[in-house]
Amino acid sequence: MEQMEVEKNETQNSTGNIQTQLEESLKSLGTLEDGQLVDGKVIQVTDDFVFVDIGYKSEGKIPVAEFADGLPKVGEPVTVVLLKKNGRNGPEVSKLKADAKQMWKDIRKAFDEKSAVEGTVSKVVKGGFEVNLGGDIHAFLPISQSDSQKVDKPESLVGLKAKFYIERLYSDNKANVVVNRRKYLEEQIEKNRENFFNTIKIGDTVKGTVKSFTSFGAFIDLGGFDGLLHINDMSWGHVTRPKDFVKKGQEIELKVIRLEPAEKRINLSLKHFTEDPWIHFEERYHVNDIVKGHVTKLTDFGAFIELEEGIEGLAHISEFSWTKKINKPSDMVNVGDEVECMILGYDIQAGRVSLGLKQVTANPWDTIGEKYPVGEHVKGKIVKITNVGAFVSLEEGIDGFLHVDDISWTKKVKHPGSELVVDQELEVMILEADPENRRIRLGIKQLSDDPWKQFASAYKPGSTLEGEITSITDFGIFVKAPGGIEGLVNKSNLSDDREVPFEEAVKKYNVGDKINVYVVDVNTEREKVAFSVKEFKKKQQREEISQYMSSSNSDDDGAYTLGDFIKTQKND
Repeated sequence: MEQMEVEKNETQNSTGNIQTQLEESLKSLGTLEDGQLVDGKVIQVTDDFVFVDIGYKSEGKIPVAEFADGLPKVGEPVTVVLLKKNGRNGPEVSKLKADAKQMWKDIRKAFDEKSAVEGTVSKVVKGGFEVNLGGDIHAFLPISQSDSQKVDKPESLVGLKAKFYIERLYSDNKANVVVNRRKYLEEQIEKNRENFFNTIKIGDTVKGTVKSFTSFGAFIDLGGFDGLLHINDMSWGHVTRPKDFVKKGQEIELKVIRLEPAEKRINLSLKHFTEDPWIHFEERYHVNDIVKGHVTKLTDFGAFIELEEGIEGLAHISEFSWTKKINKPSDMVNVGDEVECMILGYDIQAGRVSLGLKQVTANPWDTIGEKYPVGEHVKGKIVKITNVGAFVSLEEGIDGFLHVDDISWTKKVKHPGSELVVDQELEVMILEADPENRRIRLGIKQLSDDPWKQFASAYKPGSTLEGEITSITDFGIFVKAPGGIEGLVNKSNLSDDREVPFEEAVKKYNVGDKINVYVVDVNTEREKVAFSVKEFKKKQQREEISQYMSSSNSDDDGAYTLGDFIKTQKND
């Protein structure tokens, strides 16, 4: 009897459970509505469909194409939209539309809360890009808001999965959305930069990617923000091209050598991984040492010479040659040349070395007096003519100067170009050799005896001579004496008659006429001689009187007097 009671109770309980399940099923069937979001469970996956139990009398099926992120496994939950409860082949459901509904909720929430959403740049469109936000929702991304940097190749962003801010939302029920990636990136970059300045110290090692080059170095991407690797910080040695040390896109380690948070400036270095060679400079180099180096760079003012990696000095153009005038450094050296030079000085703190090229050879000016003693006759070639003289090359780099006053003893040379031409070879005398001022003075006229001294010896003041008129001026007449010496008859010394003006008296003279003159004064230092026609006539009269007086003493007829003689001279 007890066993019968148990079986009876079990039968009643079983019947009750079935009835409860049927009631719940009927209840759920009654609550499902078309367009409703329904939580289901995957019960089967085939090559074409994913079958989902949504608690209806039959399962719904979803094309596998709607699972873009990968097919689910049996038992996994999935949310769908019930498109049609009583379709031809059972309930029609859609995962894509369910995703879209959920996506619209997320977009609205992100827009309201100003939070970022994730999407993928799907294609380039006019003025920007189309971005797939998921759930078949597409947004417009203006090209100006697509990156923190200028986008030169829009195609490069297609396929990029990134985060965006919802800039504008025009409607809740259709895909009319504008997004902004640039704003999100700039916020992230600023966070990364702030974190960098808060955590990194000078001397720390950091990793970065070579982003771009400039003439003064390379910019390194440290996580959306840049640091500068200056050309001077790439190597202790000479760097001509940044691209010789780093490549674009290369990931490298660098030392932080400068931080300026207020200016957002970060300076990086490669060379600081090794020791500064200047630390041991004085152990290896000293002033007046002769060293070898390689020319690394030429400028208008000299040549940079690398003695070793990191030790570079400057040879100024004035230190290239003892004798040559160097117009540009390339006249003597070229980049890459190995040269010998002397260390003239250095400044370790400034990292500077002064070098000389000429100091490795003897200075020819030190022995110039021995090679070109005063009075020596030498030959040279005219290399340059100026208003006051000419430069004469005696040997390579050694020029002497021939002044216009030293060309001729007697000829008044106004411009040396009237007597000399460039490349003319001539013999000269060394008049002065000054090694301290690097100057040699030359003369041509000194090759012959001074005619002024000969003239002064032959014609003392008071003597007379016959000369030739060479020119007539307003202030007198120039007369050439024997030996080529030229003197002046001043206008006041032309006529012995005070009543006759110079303008009248000079009319009877012409250039080329022979004329007798009296020597008034000879100045050999100033190479000047003064003549007089008036004094010549006076002297002539005195001689005639003297001659007459001596002859009259022997003449018995004393009726002819001195007064008669003077009257006769006037009548003449």
